[in-house]
Amino acid sequence: MREEIIIAGSGGQGIMFLGNLLCNVAVSLNKYTTFYPSYGAEMRGGTANCAVIISDDEIGSPVIAEPSILIIMNEQSYNKYLPKWLKSQKGGLLFFNSSLIYSKSSGAIYVPATEIAVKLGDVRSANMVMLGKFIKETKFFSVASVNDIIKKVLENKKNLLEINLSAFTEGAKL
Repeated sequence: MREEIIIAGSGGQGIMFLGNLLCNVAVSLNKYTTFYPSYGAEMRGGTANCAVIISDDEIGSPVIAEPSILIIMNEQSYNKYLPKWLKSQKGGLLFFNSSLIYSKSSGAIYVPATEIAVKLGDVRSANMVMLGKFIKETKFFSVASVNDIIKKVLENKKNLLEINLSAFTEGAKL
């Protein structure tokens, strides 16, 4: 297994948290992983993306030239990353937040992540809805192992734990 994942959206959408959770789950299952964050000039509302590599073998560089998976949370990131992915891609998975991406791309998995997060009571949990759907579709990790890591990472933030677990569970049901 070697997956090269680009996660992109705007600041405040939990892009880095989502990438970090994937890395934490990978490490807990004895996989090699890298996390390479990139922030725009602004924090909340500016661009944010991260590159995550998960592998059974050692990883030489955290830089991703041709991602195997894109997880895109907003239209601006869609416009930035999809053309590069389509130009270089030989196949892979696309996950788009259909609540904020209005363009359509053949073969993509559209997830109403923001809409579901709002219904659950916290728009900031859209990233966890997307993570749930990602785990369900890829089966890279079990739902239980991701739940365990969410609980561990948020154990000192009880106010965030419940909403994030609920959002993840809703995404995994899609």
